[in-house]
Amino acid sequence: MAGPRRRDLIAGLGVVGAGALAAGGVALAGGERPTRTARSDRVPFDGPHQAGIVTPAQDQLVFAAIDVTTTDASALADVLSRWTTAVRSMVEGVPVGGGEGGLAGAVGQPPADTGEAYELPAANLTVTLGYGPSLFDGRFGLQDKRPAVLEELPALPGEQLDPSRCGGDLALQACADDPQVAFHAVRNLLRIGRGVVALRWMQLGFGRTSSTAEAQTTPRNLMGFKDGTANLRAEDSASLGRWVFVGGAGAPEPDQEWMRGGSYLVARRIRMLVESWDRASLGEQERVVGRTKVSGAPLSAPHGSEFAALDLAATDAAGKPAIDLAAHVRLAAPETNGGQRLLRRGYSYTDGMDPVTGQLDAGLFFLAYANDPDGFVRIQRRLGAHDGLTEYLKHTGSAVFAVPPGTAPGEDWGASLFA
Repeated sequence: MAGPRRRDLIAGLGVVGAGALAAGGVALAGGERPTRTARSDRVPFDGPHQAGIVTPAQDQLVFAAIDVTTTDASALADVLSRWTTAVRSMVEGVPVGGGEGGLAGAVGQPPADTGEAYELPAANLTVTLGYGPSLFDGRFGLQDKRPAVLEELPALPGEQLDPSRCGGDLALQACADDPQVAFHAVRNLLRIGRGVVALRWMQLGFGRTSSTAEAQTTPRNLMGFKDGTANLRAEDSASLGRWVFVGGAGAPEPDQEWMRGGSYLVARRIRMLVESWDRASLGEQERVVGRTKVSGAPLSAPHGSEFAALDLAATDAAGKPAIDLAAHVRLAAPETNGGQRLLRRGYSYTDGMDPVTGQLDAGLFFLAYANDPDGFVRIQRRLGAHDGLTEYLKHTGSAVFAVPPGTAPGEDWGASLFA
C-alpha cells in the first residue's frame, strides 16, 4: 500500500483509485520510497508528434486549462520556452533546475522545484501542450496563424455546460502512472508562468478509460462497462495518419503549415448520473450500451469476445435489432458515421459530492484527438439526439485545442507559432 506522504495531497484533491505499483513495477509498502532505476519509465519528449497522444495511456491525469494574462507576445513565448526546459527535465525524473540543485538553490530564494516528486520515478510522465481558439484573438498578433478548423465547439444537444469549466487559451495535459508526478508537473509549470498565465480550470483523472496500444487491456469506466474496445491504437499508423494527425496520409492538407504533424484535442467533462444508473436493470444497461457487461461482447454476438465485429443488421429471437437502434455502440460506430474515427484518451474522475443534490459528482473526463474537431461534433450531435445513454449523462465542461507537432532536440514549444 502506498505510504501517506505521496498520496495524501492528491487524495485530498479528489483523485481515488491510485494503483499499488509505481511505474516500472516498484512496489510501495510501508511508506517505502521508490527509486529511479529503470529507463523503462521514461517517455521521450522530442519526436514528430507530442508525447501523450499515441503514448500508451497512463493511469493518472492532471489536465489544466490556462488563460494568458498578458498581451506581451514575447513574454508568452518566453514562458513556453521555460516550460519546454522544465518538462524535458521532469519527464526524465529530474527536478526543475536540475538535480538536487533544483530543490536547494540560494537560501534567500524559493527553490526551482517544488520538491514533491523528488525521488519518485519518472512514471512515464508526458506533458502535452494545446492552443485554444482564444489564443488567436489578436492579443499576440497570431490572427493569421489560426487554423480554420480551430473554433469553439458549437452548442450540442443535451449539454448543460458550466462556463467555469469551459475554454482556455492553453491546455496542459499531464499523464503519468503516479498522480503525484502528474500533479507536480502542472504545479511547477503554473509556477514558472506566474504573472503571464493563470489557471482557468483543472480536472484530475484516475483510471484510464481507453487503450492506445495493442498490449493494453480494455479498462472499465464508472458504469462498469469496458470502454474503448474499438479505439485506435498506436500500431495502426494508417488510421492515425488518416484520422488523427494533421496532414497525415489520406488526410486533407493543412491550411497552416505549422500544424502539420499536430492534432486537435476535444475535452469534455461528462458527469455520469450514477445513482440513476445503479437502479437500472442489467438488461437495460446492456441495451443502452449495446454490449454485455461482463465480457464486453456486442449484443449481436453476446457469447463472443469483446472484439467480435458489430453486426448492426443482426436481429434477436423476436425479430428486433440485436443492437438497439438507440444503443451507444451503434450510434458511435464508424460504420454509422461515415467511417469517422477518434483517438480517445479519457479518464474517470470523481469530484466528491454535488452540494445541491447530495449525489456523487463523478464520471468521464473525455479526451479525444482528431485532425479535424468537426469529426467529434458530427458524432456527438447524433449521440446527443438519439443515444439512450444520454439519459444517464450530463456534459458539464467543454474545450477544444490545437495540439502542435512534436519538437526537435533543442527546439522550444511555441517556436513555430512565434517564428
